[in-house]
Amino acid sequence: MASMSRRHLVQGAAVLAGAALAPACSSSGKAGGDAGSPAFDPEAARRGRLKQSLTDWPYVKHLGGMDGLCKTARDLGCVSVELCGPKDWPTLRKYGLVCAITGSHGFVKGFNDPANHEMCVAKIREAADACAANPGICPNVITFTGFRNGIPDDVGKKNCVNGLKKVISYCEEKKVNLCLEMLNSRVAEDMKGHPGYQGDHMDYCIDIVRQVGSPRMKVLFDFYHVQVMDGDLLVRLRQYMPYVGHIHTAGVPGRCEIGPNQEINYRPLFQALADLKYDGYVGHEFVPTRDALDGLKEAVALATV
Repeated sequence: MASMSRRHLVQGAAVLAGAALAPACSSSGKAGGDAGSPAFDPEAARRGRLKQSLTDWPYVKHLGGMDGLCKTARDLGCVSVELCGPKDWPTLRKYGLVCAITGSHGFVKGFNDPANHEMCVAKIREAADACAANPGICPNVITFTGFRNGIPDDVGKKNCVNGLKKVISYCEEKKVNLCLEMLNSRVAEDMKGHPGYQGDHMDYCIDIVRQVGSPRMKVLFDFYHVQVMDGDLLVRLRQYMPYVGHIHTAGVPGRCEIGPNQEINYRPLFQALADLKYDGYVGHEFVPTRDALDGLKEAVALATV
């Protein structure tokens, strides 16, 4: 075999490097257009075994405000628009939707620092009150560990457990779940990663939930964040299913669409959720890199099992 010159090797490496740096999630394909991709069918989605939801923040500006987002969710076969507050719930009701999970305090200041406990508890109680005052509209409230800011992980965990115990009985009384979200700390890009966040591994968050020890205390299992930090998604999902209160989706890398141009194989994950009798919601939370509606159709089709 003739030996390759150094120039050819360098040129070949450059081509491969350029391909590797191409946007992993960009695609012009339509939902169901690729070989092997499920076809989009809103009626099938509505009848499917998973209850699908759209998060508000990535899509509301692309789809004509809250009215447009709610109409889109309904037309796609979804049953929820989430992470919106009580002021938007009348619009959700107009379109026959619920809010799968609502906000409370932010992710920077959380329960890992006792100085934040009073604020976090007040925000969660306020959200729980709103859920209770609007029966059937919202079953879950989100919560966070907060950023480390020099707090050791073992101390932060203990502080989270102590702080969450201050409010979980109130959530039990109001019949709402409190969902602790794990976020990745690797990606230093706004809303795609959160360097410094303390609850950046699923095992860590699960341990907090176990120690709080309430059936109303759950984790928010975000496939994107867990893949970035821990991987092993199917095994972790099956292992921790009793503690999962909510699901989020997005593609890796880039928190993009969840189709074939990223590394997570979503179809088996959705099938596993259905087979495990998961009765919560699946919230799509990717950041659009192309037409938002096209990406959402693709996501809804994938999650229709």
